[in-house]
Amino acid sequence: MATTAGQMVAEAKQQVENLTVEQVAAEIATNDLLLVDIREPQERRDKGAIPGAVSAPRGMLEFWADPSTPYHREEFDPNRRTILYCASGGRSALAARTLGELGYRDVAHLDGGFTAWQQAGQPVVRE
Repeated sequence: MATTAGQMVAEAKQQVENLTVEQVAAEIATNDLLLVDIREPQERRDKGAIPGAVSAPRGMLEFWADPSTPYHREEFDPNRRTILYCASGGRSALAARTLGELGYRDVAHLDGGFTAWQQAGQPVVRE
């Protein structure tokens, strides 16, 4: 029997650190971290983004995060606290698990994603 996307997300959420909006806001205020928006560029244009977030569309994340690829981006460091978010928390949970597989030791995701961030009245920047 095939695994569903929903099952994959549920499994990922059991394996990664799930943060609330309040926890992410507190970490942004106090830590030197990499906040990564893995939504597609059109989603960022349409809805905005969390201030300070680096855009890394889900399709390129592994390549930008892996220092052994020619696509690696310097802001990605396996030793740096990294928090990912997407629209609602599914893609970011899968991505957090993937970064863990790539050797990132301090990675988490925003459970509820950008939608929860907006609903909580947190700041949003528009491009």
